[in-house]
Formats: sequence, structure tokens, C-alpha cells
Amino acid sequence: MRLPALRTYALSLPQTTVVKQWGEHLVFKVAGKMFLIIGLDGQLVDGVTLKCAPEEFDALTDIDGITQAPYCAKRHWVRVGDLGALPAVELERLIRHSYDLVVAKLPKKLQATLR
Repeated sequence: MRLPALRTYALSLPQTTVVKQWGEHLVFKVAGKMFLIIGLDGQLVDGVTLKCAPEEFDALTDIDGITQAPYCAKRHWVRVGDLGALPAVELERLIRHSYDLVVAKLPKKLQATLR
């Protein structure tokens, strides 16, 4: 997926915001909590980092091009360094799942406003 498609998809999720942080990284958040980081090299995507369920971690990191995300909670975040490692539809599913995992940890009252 290219940057415009990734950005458009992530921003289509309810109440998602994006900020530029840590140099050249776009950080997508819901209720102030991050669920997706897009690393940039100019206008090119240099990998994406997203939250995953611990039970998905091993299967994901067994795929060439996907590793444990540096500086993030072990077994809860992965980095897709090679976007060709996954079909676009699977990457979108993982982004949505990351969003859902973050929303599930928010207070119930706030969760209700996001659905």
C-alpha cells in the first residue's frame, strides 16, 4: 500500500487523529492512544508499526518482513518493514484490529462514542 491509501484508511476509522512525532513518523491515535505508526522516508513509507494480540505475535513475526517493533511492548506490537509481505486487504485488517485492541482498553463510556 502507498502512503495516501494507508493514511486514508487509518483516518477512516472513527475519531482517528494523526500527528507527526519522533522525526519522520505519522502516529495515528484514537482518544489520544496510538494504534498505528507509519515510518516515512521522505514521501515513501518506510514500514508500519501496529498493535497485535499476543496470540497473533508469533504467526506474524514468522512472516519475512515482519518483526517485533522496537521500543514497543514486547509481543504486543509488530513492525511491517516490507509492505509487500502482506496483501493490502490483510494489512487493512491488521490496522483495524490494532484500532479495535486500543479501543477495547478505553473506558466503556468513551468506547460507546466510537461505534
